[in-house]
Amino acid sequence: MPEQDYIWLPRKELLTFEELTQLVESFTALGVDRVRLTGGEPLLRQHLHRLVRMLAANPRIRDLALTTNGILLADQAGALKAAGLHRVTLSLDTLRPERFRMMSQRDEHARVLAGLAAAERAGFTGTKLDAVVVRGMNDDELADLVEFGRTHNAEVRFIEYMDVGGATRWSGEKVVSRDEILARLALRFGKITPLAEESAAPASRYALPDGTVFGIIASTTAPFCRTCNRSRLTADGTWFRCLYATTGTDLRGLLRGAPTESAIDRAIERAIPGEREATSARIARVIEDAWHGREDRGAELRHAEHFRGAFIPLDELRRNPHLEMHTRGG
Repeated sequence: MPEQDYIWLPRKELLTFEELTQLVESFTALGVDRVRLTGGEPLLRQHLHRLVRMLAANPRIRDLALTTNGILLADQAGALKAAGLHRVTLSLDTLRPERFRMMSQRDEHARVLAGLAAAERAGFTGTKLDAVVVRGMNDDELADLVEFGRTHNAEVRFIEYMDVGGATRWSGEKVVSRDEILARLALRFGKITPLAEESAAPASRYALPDGTVFGIIASTTAPFCRTCNRSRLTADGTWFRCLYATTGTDLRGLLRGAPTESAIDRAIERAIPGEREATSARIARVIEDAWHGREDRGAELRHAEHFRGAFIPLDELRRNPHLEMHTRGG
């Protein structure tokens, strides 16, 4: 949950499902073919299955996924699957209810497990379990989480503790590195084999001797900025090219007809019949120009700092909700 005194986004500023669908169409027209609904908690958005159905109708999307804390999944898994959702990822940092309550400030561990069971019943495959590893908090559960994932046909992905957004209590001492995770798992399971894969996905994947596969996202100790091909669109239409970015591009304004001084945009509007088509063309041009000109290396720059504390101070987080990790799909 966000820090206390958090400033919530006004509902009128949130994109409608139709606006989200139109923006996704602009991205997929430029080559994006993987879309993930995340947050925050996407299942808090009412009637999310309707958005899934609208996105699933886009033939350019070959992978449509959802990341959730799982608390509301049991009641929605069937509708999401029927609407065309391909995969789900559940956040599960611990298998211990009392520890879950301490880490999440919620006594909802049983509902998360019920959500995972509902996803299995609904027919989802390729399910993943994300676990952020924090030293002294849940780093003694690495092997247990792998075992749990194996019994539920879910691939566990360990995530190094990152200092972005609301991680105001972050410190380097709390980070359990990829190398340490691998060493601990090898003590329990034996030789671990890296999987040779050509992919821009953030996780490096490994296999245990029995073939069980798990992943590690080592963005804190081994940043992969130069191969990152992901960007994030907030619920109110701000587009970020990096998790560490403090400013983004306002696509909502373009979508809702903000005036422009650009001669190129005026030419587009004259040349393309139909207001929606002209707006989509303007947005696509902005996306393409920004993506080709991006120089984001946030994780690499943070990794190079000798005295590294929390990225965003608490008072600044409270003033600017866009700096919270959960607003940008962390």
